[in-house]
Amino acid sequence: MNRRALEGTITEKSLKSEELREDVSLLIYTPPNFTPLRSYDVLICQDGNDYFQLGRIPRQIEHLIEEGEIEETIIVGIPYPSVTERRKRYHPNGEKCQNYIRFLANELMPFIDREYPTHQLASSRTLAGDSLAGTVSLLTALHYPALFGQVMMHSPYVNETVLESVTKYAKADLLSIYHVIGIKETEVKTTDGQILDFLTPNRQLHALLKEKPFAYTYDEFDGDHTWTYWQKDLPRGLTTLLS
Repeated sequence: MNRRALEGTITEKSLKSEELREDVSLLIYTPPNFTPLRSYDVLICQDGNDYFQLGRIPRQIEHLIEEGEIEETIIVGIPYPSVTERRKRYHPNGEKCQNYIRFLANELMPFIDREYPTHQLASSRTLAGDSLAGTVSLLTALHYPALFGQVMMHSPYVNETVLESVTKYAKADLLSIYHVIGIKETEVKTTDGQILDFLTPNRQLHALLKEKPFAYTYDEFDGDHTWTYWQKDLPRGLTTLLS
């Protein structure tokens, strides 16, 4: 099933995953004037429906392409089947987190490279996510930096597992990371009913990341843990990584 999004096209596909033991739904956006005769960068968004609907990322990316701000890019959105399943896959201590990371590296990326004309370089592949989706994007890049060279994360969840993963990172591969957090994210209600301070751990993560030899952009926006603010910030994140 295809539906037009401005001039680009959104196609719904399904990928059978051995790692997750189910068929994974995909939303794939190809830009205007898409042709198999050239190669494209790839942006993979966890929380796929949210990026396509709340973030309006196809429209935003189209505007930036039209303005000559970024390269023409294929977007792959991965919707989560349920809130419970999302937590299992994205939470750094979730029971399916390692399976999901392997799914991205060993199943999704080979599928995209087979089906679409892509630049098969780490620097041309960006993982994106908000909150827990940002967390799993970062962890995946730390696991597979030769596959995924860029990360865009809005208000990621940060715990000791995340901080330890960054501290231990000692590979030669260099990552490009875009990282923002809201100054009002001190009492965030999580999907499991907790009230957590996101700002302080994100500042700890910032302190660790800026010591690494990464291309690293960090900012704190005047807002809270919602798409109201992430949507407004997307153009800056996209131009930082995809220009």
